[in-house]
Amino acid sequence: MSYTHLSLEERYQIYVLKGANRSIKFIAGELNRSSSTISREIRRNKSLRGYRAQYADDKAKARHANNAFTIVLNVWDWVVDKLKLQWSPEQIAGVHGGISHMSIYRYLWTDKRQGGVLWQYLRRKAKPYRQRLTCETRGRINDRVSIHKRPQVVEERSRIGDWEADTIIGQNHKQAIVTVVERKTGLVKMQRVTRKSAHLVADTMITLLNPIRLQVKTITSDNGKEFADHKEVKNRLYSMFYFADTYASWQRGTNENTNGLIREYLPKGCDFRQVSDDEVQAIEDKLNNRPRKRLGFKTPNQVSYSIT
Repeated sequence: MSYTHLSLEERYQIYVLKGANRSIKFIAGELNRSSSTISREIRRNKSLRGYRAQYADDKAKARHANNAFTIVLNVWDWVVDKLKLQWSPEQIAGVHGGISHMSIYRYLWTDKRQGGVLWQYLRRKAKPYRQRLTCETRGRINDRVSIHKRPQVVEERSRIGDWEADTIIGQNHKQAIVTVVERKTGLVKMQRVTRKSAHLVADTMITLLNPIRLQVKTITSDNGKEFADHKEVKNRLYSMFYFADTYASWQRGTNENTNGLIREYLPKGCDFRQVSDDEVQAIEDKLNNRPRKRLGFKTPNQVSYSIT
């Protein structure tokens, strides 16, 4: 198997697992990487504050950067258009094919030193992981099936149809957004609910996934009580429903990462009562039309619906 550099998503997984005091061997197993790769990554790319995903990714890219050609004006205009859509420099470079992502970064920092504002289009950094020291207090969900009984094929991301579910909470716990993300393609579907009740969350998940229920084989969520009606979802969508371990966010890494992207548009403290359904749909459309490195710089929509 040919070696591939660690992605930013993998570095976030390392960051979370390391914060949970997991061993190098355990992290390597979760990422399907060798222990030496993980050990070398942490040793070479840590900061003075320890290992941090975004810092490590930037440091690794700077190390491998090549001298890039000068970007002509019309190409730079195209780059700026994509930056305004919150595409990362790496995604832009992956789609264009003739531009180094480091060239884009250099232009942004040069522009910033000259008083420009293009750097502000770069995506926000994720918040640090906080290890929880308390026990689970949200109660038990009847008839829950553990993630450890989930088929191995789900871990492989070799097929379309395995989804992860979660909720994003608005200001003062007023309203929420239900999110479901497909593991292989990263396709996200999201809808606002007036409150985080099990009945509303279940109905919303069914509404989001019913039009493509033939592409719903499994669903995995955390242990929030809002997923207490999981059997209704399972029966209506003819799919299996699994629950991750308590406080094991890395077991639903695709959904956690996607929620972080959504928070760039709807940050903590945002009052979802002031957010329209059209705005929620616009965020979904932006994410599903953003190229992904792991998809060969195709978009989730292109891969999910075989769009060329």
